[in-house]
Amino acid sequence: MPGKFMLKKPDDVAGASWPAIVIGLFVAFGGVLFGYDTGTISGILAMPYWLKEFTSTGELPGNDKSLIVSILSAGTFFGALFAAPFGDLLGRRWGLIAAAGVVFNLGVIMQTAATEQSLFVAGRFFAGLGVGLVSALIPMYQSETSPKWIRGTIVGAYQLAITIGLFLAAIVDNATKDRNDSGSYRIPVAVQFLWSLILVIGLIFLPETPRYLIKMDRYDEAAKSLGKLRRLPVDHPAVLEELNEVQANHLYEMSIGKSTYADCFKGTLGKRLMTGCFLQALQQLTGVNFIFYYGTSYFTNAGFQNPFIIQCITNAVNVASTFPGLYLVEKMGRRNLLLMGAIGMCVCQFIVGATGTASGTSDLPSQRAAIAFVCIYIFFFASSWGPVAWVVTGELFPLKARAKCLSMTTASNWLLNWAIAYSTPYMVDEDEGNLQSKVFFVWGSFCFVCIAFVWFMIYETKGLSLEQVDELYGIVGKAWKSKDFRPALHFADMDNEHQRSMSLAEVAANQERKRSVVHDDMPEGVTTEKV
Repeated sequence: MPGKFMLKKPDDVAGASWPAIVIGLFVAFGGVLFGYDTGTISGILAMPYWLKEFTSTGELPGNDKSLIVSILSAGTFFGALFAAPFGDLLGRRWGLIAAAGVVFNLGVIMQTAATEQSLFVAGRFFAGLGVGLVSALIPMYQSETSPKWIRGTIVGAYQLAITIGLFLAAIVDNATKDRNDSGSYRIPVAVQFLWSLILVIGLIFLPETPRYLIKMDRYDEAAKSLGKLRRLPVDHPAVLEELNEVQANHLYEMSIGKSTYADCFKGTLGKRLMTGCFLQALQQLTGVNFIFYYGTSYFTNAGFQNPFIIQCITNAVNVASTFPGLYLVEKMGRRNLLLMGAIGMCVCQFIVGATGTASGTSDLPSQRAAIAFVCIYIFFFASSWGPVAWVVTGELFPLKARAKCLSMTTASNWLLNWAIAYSTPYMVDEDEGNLQSKVFFVWGSFCFVCIAFVWFMIYETKGLSLEQVDELYGIVGKAWKSKDFRPALHFADMDNEHQRSMSLAEVAANQERKRSVVHDDMPEGVTTEKV
């Protein structure tokens, strides 16, 4: 219900919601692949045995470090783009199985077998390809199966799984870093087989999303899938009403335009695509992955005590801080939570930059202050921009173009992820840009941009079905007015042939008028029920 967060299903919602919630939370486990693969490289590049085996001097030059770290993000960029044909041709479920079970595991095998840099780099690229596919398909699967009243929490759980993966990577790296054999890096890499195995085995038993089946004109299968998700018979009025609304919305969208890539850039769909791409890009430009990609190396080079322990602490804060975000995304809404997070991150980044620049990182009190505000920054990120970016992009797009648009928004995330991973050593290292702590001023400036972006571009979609989000963008022209929107349109009642030339605002007004007339003409004590 809008305006209120509930762990209990609303009384006016038929059937059971727990199956869809459990399934959505399980699928979120795929985020562990994302987080673990992202986080493990930070420790591996600082391991003495890995440096001895993979370099001739025992030191890794900045350009090699950039390539090894950023090649994963290059793979994920292409993987995210390939997610559209994967998700549309194979389906959301089989697309995930192929991505995690085949593509990702190929990359893990190559990294585990590697004894020199070229094979290790190639393995990171293919692992990234798998992660990119998974990172676009999981929010798609979650948003298409989750009940609207708790959809934000379920999709946000994907970010929680990412943080858990980062935390597990830091723990495993810390446990193996002192081994004087290949197990020091092979164990952290090979553990990833377990994560993909858990996800693939579980997906074999899960249903395909009802919205994908509607998109493929498999109505009877969609009814069975939704019946399983809601624990209702396929002919139950609530199942039929939800499916009819999804199908009617899809037919309306198809009646006004095709779903080619070019169409994704037109009209309100183009506005939504721009919003999603900038949101995912800005999530990376807040600088969070500077800490998780290069944290161990940065803290070591800056003279911080116990850099591996600091990395474990920052990852623990990342995990714990995601839980408030899962609550607040339905309590505060998407827009307010993103605003709060952007302001908090901006302040913290400037404080860390000022502390490190004024006092130097060799000063112990300055070290402690910097670490404290890095942790506070991570709290603001993990409770807002971390999960909510995935929530918002998962809700933005109509069914006809969801796979294409989500693949492009996710690719935007990975493109900036790659750019930051590649450029950071050149910005920070002493023999390159030598920004050191001043780099936090760069991230802080982008956090300031985030504040303006949220105010002007992010619509409030809390409590709306995915079909009602289409109505929201068709009627409300300014983001800051979206909180006053109340859905009034039933797509199932539309006449696409005669109303196609009308705006959604006009159609909604006509339907509202008809409902008022019917209500006024009904004898006292008689009610109507839409089935």
